[in-house]
Amino acid sequence: QVQLVESGGGLVQTGGSLRLSCVASGRTFSSDAMAWFRRAPGKERSLIASISASGGVTYYTDSVKGRFTTTRDNAKNTVYLQMNKLTPEDTAVYYCAGRLRGSSYYSSQYDYWGQGTQVTVSS
Repeated sequence: QVQLVESGGGLVQTGGSLRLSCVASGRTFSSDAMAWFRRAPGKERSLIASISASGGVTYYTDSVKGRFTTTRDNAKNTVYLQMNKLTPEDTAVYYCAGRLRGSSYYSSQYDYWGQGTQVTVSS
């Protein structure tokens, strides 16, 4: 049974930064694509970033390009999301997810999920 545990969320002011971490246990995830989703209040959960198994290929949705960076350390079974220049529009619950067969835009195609961590950006 794979477990993902996110951490690093919290309250930050506009323009600030946070780094989220997601640690996997129960499985060596070095062959899995990983992704970050978020669910803002009143909105559906959506993909914001993904990273290939090797870390060599990344994807970012337009709204976070240039501000967010996802990386992974397979030796530590950990994926990260560095978030800079945060705005109130980034307020959401952030989830990490893993997929055994490559990245996908669709949350339904991910095989395992973390519990989420709240990020709140004040104006």
